[in-house]
Amino acid sequence: MTVSSPPTLKNEAQTAKPAWTWSRIARRVRVPLGFLFAAFYIWRARPTWASLAAGAVVSILGITIRALASGQVQKDRVLTQTGPYAYVRNPLYLGSIVIAIGFAIAARDLWIVAILVIFFAAVYVPVIRGEENFLRGRFPEYSDYTRQVPRLIPRSLWFRGATSGFSRELYLRHREYNSLLGAAAILAVLIAKILWLPGGR
Repeated sequence: MTVSSPPTLKNEAQTAKPAWTWSRIARRVRVPLGFLFAAFYIWRARPTWASLAAGAVVSILGITIRALASGQVQKDRVLTQTGPYAYVRNPLYLGSIVIAIGFAIAARDLWIVAILVIFFAAVYVPVIRGEENFLRGRFPEYSDYTRQVPRLIPRSLWFRGATSGFSRELYLRHREYNSLLGAAAILAVLIAKILWLPGGR
C-alpha cells in the first residue's frame, strides 16, 4: 500500500518562498541600522534654535500621524481602512518619514539628508513592498483598497475623521509612545549640543 504525503506538506512545498529575500533582510536589519544612524546623527548634527524649532514642529506632525494610525490598526486581523488609513495605505511609515524630515531640518547637515534618502530607498521601500504583498495575500479586498488609496502620499492633506474610532488601548498595546519618547530624547541631545558645545547657538 502506498502512503501519499500529507496535502499540507505538498502545498507548503509548492508555495514555499525563498528563505532570504532583501525585504526580509531589510526588516531584520532596519532596527540595528537605525541605532547606528542615531549615533551618526548625533555626531553630525549642527542644530540652531531656529532649526530645532522648525524641525520639532515637523516631527510632532509625524508623531501625531503615527499615533493616530497605531490607534486604528489591528495587525493581521482585519484590513484597517479607517482613520489615516482612509487617506494613505502606510500612515505609520509616512509618519516616520515626516519625523525624519523634521530631524533632518533640525540637524542642518547634508550627509544626514543623503543617508536618510539611501536608508529609505534601500530598507524601507523593500519592507513596505513585502508587507503589501503579505496583505494582498491575506485580505482579498486589499487589491481594491490599493486602487483607491495611495501608498505614501495622502490623497488629501486634511485627514478629516482621522480620530474617529481611535483606540487608546491599541495605541498602548503597540507601544507607539516609544516614538514620542525617542523623539524627545533626540531633541534633548540637540538642545544639549546647542547649549554646551562650542559654536552652539
